[in-house]
Amino acid sequence: PSVAVAKLLAQQGHRTLGRLADLGVPSFAFVNGLALGGGLEVALNATYRTVDSSVGALGLPEVFLGLIPGWGGATLLPHIVGIRNALRLILENPLRNNRLIDAPTAHRLGVADVMFSPIRFLEDSIAWADGVLTGRITVRRKTAPGFIERTFVWPQAIRIARKSVASKIGRVAKSPFAALDLLEYTRTASRGESFAREDEILSDLISGDQFQASMYAFNLVQKHAKKPSGAPDPKLAQPVTKVGVIGAGLMARQFALLFVRRLKVPVVLTDIDQTRLDEAVAYIHREISGLQAKGRLSSDDASRLQALVTGTTDKNAFADADWVIEAIFEELSIKQEVFASFEKIISPSAVFASNTSSLSVQHIGAKLKHPGRLVGFHFFNPVAVMPLVEVVRASTTTDETLATAMKVAVGLRKTAVITTDTTGFVVNRLLAKVLGEAMHAVDTGTHPSVVDAACAPFGLPMPPFVLLDLVGLRVGAHVLDTHHAAFPDRFFDSPNLHKLADYGQIITRDKRGNVTGFDKGALKIIRGGTTPVTAEVFKQRLEDGLADEIHRMLDEGVVASAADIDLCMIMGAGWPFQMGGITPYLDRCGASERVFGDTFNHPRIAGVAKA
Repeated sequence: PSVAVAKLLAQQGHRTLGRLADLGVPSFAFVNGLALGGGLEVALNATYRTVDSSVGALGLPEVFLGLIPGWGGATLLPHIVGIRNALRLILENPLRNNRLIDAPTAHRLGVADVMFSPIRFLEDSIAWADGVLTGRITVRRKTAPGFIERTFVWPQAIRIARKSVASKIGRVAKSPFAALDLLEYTRTASRGESFAREDEILSDLISGDQFQASMYAFNLVQKHAKKPSGAPDPKLAQPVTKVGVIGAGLMARQFALLFVRRLKVPVVLTDIDQTRLDEAVAYIHREISGLQAKGRLSSDDASRLQALVTGTTDKNAFADADWVIEAIFEELSIKQEVFASFEKIISPSAVFASNTSSLSVQHIGAKLKHPGRLVGFHFFNPVAVMPLVEVVRASTTTDETLATAMKVAVGLRKTAVITTDTTGFVVNRLLAKVLGEAMHAVDTGTHPSVVDAACAPFGLPMPPFVLLDLVGLRVGAHVLDTHHAAFPDRFFDSPNLHKLADYGQIITRDKRGNVTGFDKGALKIIRGGTTPVTAEVFKQRLEDGLADEIHRMLDEGVVASAADIDLCMIMGAGWPFQMGGITPYLDRCGASERVFGDTFNHPRIAGVAKA
């Protein structure tokens, strides 16, 4: 909608819900089910609230979708539950993948005045309301802010929240900071003034780019991800009743823990070193015990899962495994030999999965007698947290193998995107483009801080050089080398990055791990280029480079659509939800038209001002 129509929507919400507070008598909201967004704001506009103890989902998810709780939520909530609780519900929970609260939490925080059992919820709520109206019951809200909180705690909490949000997601997303502005304003403003400010902010956000982009991203995650492009008939999938993990390192341990937790089948790890295996099994057992301690597993369930995990140096333990995944060195010859040796042991119907991030799946399976049983299954780190799995179909991979991989991904509660067997697949190919362009700019004389500033508008979770530090400089150099070898005309290698890898550092951090700047020794290593560029020039170069690469990937059929690439970048690279993925951004900034004379999305995913 236009700004004018969006403002009317905001005002109509206030007029309608505001009647609950303007009746001249107390009003009551009895919450007996799901109450999200406007549903919860109905209750907040009432004078008093009761909640059914069985209600499992209440919340204000608007910031997650690029909006604010604009029908009174942002104004009323802090005056009911206090600023810290309001920040949790309006900002923290939405930004934590839209976390919701249950009825007991709502009651404890003060969102609801009283909680009743579902057995007689309506009768008890009516009786309670009668007690309030007749004066027999006095409602005291312990969480409501007093003078000290309004004067000192409130402004301090807002300042802390601003820094926290900026450090976690940057400053590209508008809605979190708009919500903070409103929460700051409502501390001293009247209800009418705050509602008017809500109208202004909400209308601006509804009509802007980020709300449209957020809705596109939301539909990708909720709908598109559940119907993956190119997936074979699910009926072709083989049952998985036992999992084998080759390796005993950190990645292998993460795999084993995830598989046993989600699939609840026996998981056996193998390695040439029994001590490493014992350490791996002990690690997994500790993690399961930790889940029990947090109340996420019962004692019986924890014991059952621990009993399912074993480790052995005997390969024959894999004879009855249906799914065998490797977590070993990223070396082609090693992976080939390992899979070939295990093929002699496992059943003819068992599936091999490789977690390779840079090698050809087809080449990995070159020494298999039945290469059709091999599929790429690329996780992102940390395995338990990152929701994406790139399922890589080599030209030899059978439909039965692919269907089994997709079924396993669903069982692991992962979002699976099918890609062809090409260097970097989707996420690493595009991140390699970002890192390669960043290092090339530095190699030719641009200061790293200029590159970081140029990348800020993309809204990525971290700047390029912090990402390099996170993945490891040697790993980063390997990634750039791999992509340069595959696409030498478009991907840069960087001798300086190899020197930095030998040096071991590129950024500095304080005792808390916060980035404080660039290491002086590292700056000396990369000094020497004579053709620096400005932040604006680099930004456009990177935008155009990404648009070109994605256009090529679609032409090559790496994935079925631009939506698949957006889904990969959101779920696997942390591309901002409110940017809608990478292709809507490239359309909006003009890179798509500059590079190939069209847009990835028709129509463009943009607000009314740029539609």
